[in-house]
Amino acid sequence: MTAHVTATSHPVTALAVPDGLAPPRAILFDWDNTLVDSWPCIHRVLKVLMAHMGKPAWTLEETKRRVGRSMRDTFPEMFGDRWMEARDIFLDAFREVHLDMLAVLDGVPAMLEGLAARGVPMGLVSNKTGALLRREVAALGWESYFFAQVGAGDAARDKPAPEAVVLALDGVPGDPVAPGPAVWFVGDTPTDMACAHASGCAGVLLRPWAPEEGEFGGHEPLVHLPHGDHLMGMVEAVTRRAREGVVVPDAPRGRPLV
Repeated sequence: MTAHVTATSHPVTALAVPDGLAPPRAILFDWDNTLVDSWPCIHRVLKVLMAHMGKPAWTLEETKRRVGRSMRDTFPEMFGDRWMEARDIFLDAFREVHLDMLAVLDGVPAMLEGLAARGVPMGLVSNKTGALLRREVAALGWESYFFAQVGAGDAARDKPAPEAVVLALDGVPGDPVAPGPAVWFVGDTPTDMACAHASGCAGVLLRPWAPEEGEFGGHEPLVHLPHGDHLMGMVEAVTRRAREGVVVPDAPRGRPLV
């Protein structure tokens, strides 16, 4: 399929490497709104769901603020005993439109290609239902980029619990890679950064806008990068620092971003 990409220029200047950020032995990416723009699709389907369930519709901003955890973690809270009915309505409506609305975020194809060319193993850990996640990856022809595509329901617990990270890293080719500071967890939401902390990985926030005060509740990202070009630049900067023999101090937890 042909994905939609909005091309813009994002020049990368010298990047300050934060303490505690090591060269990645593997990078785990969130999917929705980290690599692909899912908000229009999610918001559209939620409007259908809320109407069916007799609930007030959310604004787009409310959708962005409230969505992050998986359906099996949030729908029982939202719909009580009817949560499985709500799940089926959401999934049916989502399947009808998600491939037509699938849109790749600016800079992502070049970032993935660059990381693959540098031999950085990449995996996916998403709270999108696993089958739908893999359907979208296949539609984009990106299966070869990722050693694992773990979605909601694939592990015993979903993000922010660490089980999905452990399951994904079981698929790393070559020498085993355990969760830890040499694994970057790249995402766009507090759920992603909480998962990074829960699994002991380096939390990397990838999105255009800066963190908001109090947004991450003690699970602050180690670094914020606004664009895929900046992530590529950070990988190169960290690798260069390691080649030069610079000792990487441990990352202070909960440190403010600079």
